[in-house]
Amino acid sequence: MKRTTISLPDDLAAALEREAARRRVPVSQVAREAIEVRLGLSDDGPREVSFIGIGRSGYTTTSEDIEELLAAEWADAIAGDR
Repeated sequence: MKRTTISLPDDLAAALEREAARRRVPVSQVAREAIEVRLGLSDDGPREVSFIGIGRSGYTTTSEDIEELLAAEWADAIAGDR
């Protein structure tokens, strides 16, 4: 296990110490668990990827039709270059 030193604002350090005291565990354990959850590395399930589906078009054949789609979308720009 690697040892790391971090600086925390006083209020965050106090909250961390209170939680450790409440649970009767070391401060380092509470910090590790919080970091694992924030990074999606805990055993609580798969990490949520918030940007999945952001560009959803509703079409299922986009990758197959890419040449035709690009030609249609860029037709004016291509014609302007001539």
